[in-house]
Amino acid sequence: MSGAPAAGWSPLPAQAASLLEEAADLLVLHRDFAAALERCEAGCSSLGPGSGTGSGPESPAEVKCSLCVVGIQALAEMNRWREVLSWLLRYYQFPGHLPPKILELCILLYSKVGEPQVMLEVGSTWLRNLSNKRLPEYSSLLELYLLNVLLPLGQFKVAEELVDSCDVLNSEQKLAFLKTICDSQCQWTQQEEMHSTDEEEQDKATETVLGALSQKLLTMLTLLRRALRSMSSHFYLLPYKKMLLATFLLYLVVVRLDPASPTSLPFLCKLVQLFRQAWAAVLSPIHRPPIRD
Repeated sequence: MSGAPAAGWSPLPAQAASLLEEAADLLVLHRDFAAALERCEAGCSSLGPGSGTGSGPESPAEVKCSLCVVGIQALAEMNRWREVLSWLLRYYQFPGHLPPKILELCILLYSKVGEPQVMLEVGSTWLRNLSNKRLPEYSSLLELYLLNVLLPLGQFKVAEELVDSCDVLNSEQKLAFLKTICDSQCQWTQQEEMHSTDEEEQDKATETVLGALSQKLLTMLTLLRRALRSMSSHFYLLPYKKMLLATFLLYLVVVRLDPASPTSLPFLCKLVQLFRQAWAAVLSPIHRPPIRD
């Protein structure tokens, strides 16, 4: 941690520089990301919103930018990367005022986590800001924005319009960017066609499986219908009159007749004989199903 303020520095930038050094130590050496973020917030707040201009490695603008870089890394380490943009806008207020280094870091961060759409409007605003077109990093940031935001999102028309309207690029740079856009669009189209083909094959496979299951179900229902028809035709051949008579006599025995009474013995013998005759009639060769070789 630094001691006395640097020569020529006002107390506030010196305090911010000291907090920057503390935050860097906490982030890299101690891995205390929450404490590092607190130091970054304290340093940015001490500089205020009007410190976004200036040049030189020890200028307030550069100190503020370095504090924000450390803060972004601390948020990412704590898996709070979704808060990065809102956190930055607390100190820069407008996306077009973000330093090139911070914009580059944000584009790479959200591209890595698979959410480049977060930087769609922010990058467009920054690139269309006239003051940023005079920066030496403009061309490299335009390329980074194309490759990591617009093209992965399929925004080919927007990318072409952005390149065509950019007066910072020369004709060779524009042709190179437009060729990159065209190649990416061809790859996008091929991937969509392959994806569509895979979906069609999956649909056909699903239809084939469902068709096979439907055919099996139809076959089982047909066999079941034949079995029921065969059983019903067989039952039609049974001597229903004798069966009904036997059922009625069984009702008399169970409900109306006392089997323990001596006077019921002859009747029971005749009833047993009648059941035997009915059973023999049911199982007679006439009513049995034919035997096939």
